[in-house]
Amino acid sequence: MAPVAVESSSLPPANSLSKDTKISLTPEHLKFINSQLQHLEPEQIIQWAILTFPNLYQSTAFGLTGLVTLDMISRMRPEYAKQHPIELIFVDTLHHFKETLALIDRLKARYPSAKLHIYKPENCETTEDFVKNYGDRLWETDESSYDFLVKVEPIQRAYDELNVRATLTGRRRSQGGKRGDLDIVEVEEFTGLVKINPLANWTFKDVHNYIKEHDVPYNELLDRGYRSVGDWHSTQPVKEGEDERAGRWAGKAKTECGIHETSKFAKYLSAKKQSQPAEVAV
Repeated sequence: MAPVAVESSSLPPANSLSKDTKISLTPEHLKFINSQLQHLEPEQIIQWAILTFPNLYQSTAFGLTGLVTLDMISRMRPEYAKQHPIELIFVDTLHHFKETLALIDRLKARYPSAKLHIYKPENCETTEDFVKNYGDRLWETDESSYDFLVKVEPIQRAYDELNVRATLTGRRRSQGGKRGDLDIVEVEEFTGLVKINPLANWTFKDVHNYIKEHDVPYNELLDRGYRSVGDWHSTQPVKEGEDERAGRWAGKAKTECGIHETSKFAKYLSAKKQSQPAEVAV
């Protein structure tokens, strides 16, 4: 692995940060880091992230890119196959395709040492619970509230409860939309969370070829034309010649679910934190 000229010796060891501690990167430092990582291979970027950031996780919906990341990590070192070094976070929106949920069981069998944390909408275990609490077809009647309740709030709760300070994502520039000018490393504006996009430079063909070459379990919907899979009600197959994520929210200008648009939901998050009772020492 080629050396990366990034100082990390000043960072505390993994999983040692308190909940009130944030990793601070200046714009100049962030620009320098991205210039150093831009031309490295995904495996090199992932290994750099593992060595550099404490409290590092992988947040994934088990799309193709996330699956490549998971498999790459398992192959990096012999000990990684026996003890996966990165814990995973999956948000179960309670509106996933059955094929997506079935994939999770196959992945657990393939990568048994990879610890998986599953988060659901608050106070909901089933779709029926969600409908009871928030009404039917909320994604049609109040799309922003739906995105916050099933995606943004659960992932932010996961970050908070697990004390996540940096996370690997599956975003790529070739996915288009707001991801077209994606950096390798970003800092979330509202929370200060560091996001690393190790496969930002790869295309759909690149990730698909990797999946086939290494026989990585993948979502069966891929073989039915679904190149990007989200909730069942807002995902459809992609037509020939369309962008990879054209099947998400088809007919709308929307390209993101909110998980990567935290600043958009900053007021929701602030209101939620302020409504939580303060801890009282007794």
